[in-house]
Amino acid sequence: MQNFDFKPKAFLFDLNGTMINDMQYHTMAWHSIMNEDLGANLDYETVKQEMYGKNHEVLERVFGRNKFSPSEIEKLSMDKEKKYQEGYFPHLALISGLDKFLDLTRQKNIAMAIGSAAIPFNIDFVVDGLNIRNYLNAIVSADDVEISKPDPETFLKAAAALNISPQDCLVFEDAPKGVESALNAGMKCIVLTTTHSIEEFDGYPNILGYISDYNDEKLNSLF
Repeated sequence: MQNFDFKPKAFLFDLNGTMINDMQYHTMAWHSIMNEDLGANLDYETVKQEMYGKNHEVLERVFGRNKFSPSEIEKLSMDKEKKYQEGYFPHLALISGLDKFLDLTRQKNIAMAIGSAAIPFNIDFVVDGLNIRNYLNAIVSADDVEISKPDPETFLKAAAALNISPQDCLVFEDAPKGVESALNAGMKCIVLTTTHSIEEFDGYPNILGYISDYNDEKLNSLF
């Protein structure tokens, strides 16, 4: 059952898969590097399941701790991000309806922030590439947190940067680990079905409902 009867004081957006529909390009970039460069022999779906957290955490989950030196991790991470940006750049666009949703949110004086596991290199690529920085009151990136989602640190820091209580924030997410992070932060959540099926979110009590894009009229209940 979906119930959007909630009046938040802030919207916290995960970035990838939530503001832009780009997760397949992250997955393709890692799939290429893991298999072609690192000989992992992993299928696409296996790589897709690891698409959360910081880059070094992804590498540790797949290859184990201490497989790569810090300098090797840094190089692999940047190689991956360059491959991702090269692949996604021709398709760079906000998820349908988000431009109008951002305008309406600003008109209603609701604060907005990004809380993402992306590094600033990628956040800047999106935010400046789509000219949406002026909508955002705060940005929390991978470089700003010690522990990635599903730890609540990302969203709690975003709420603190906005000076708004966690219970007054609404998170937009596309991944189960992100929803879990919002739950751990004491925040309600709306799920974008861009990356995962609804069935993959079973058991999360903080989900108000699901949308495929920001044209969904149910979002009007938030204002």
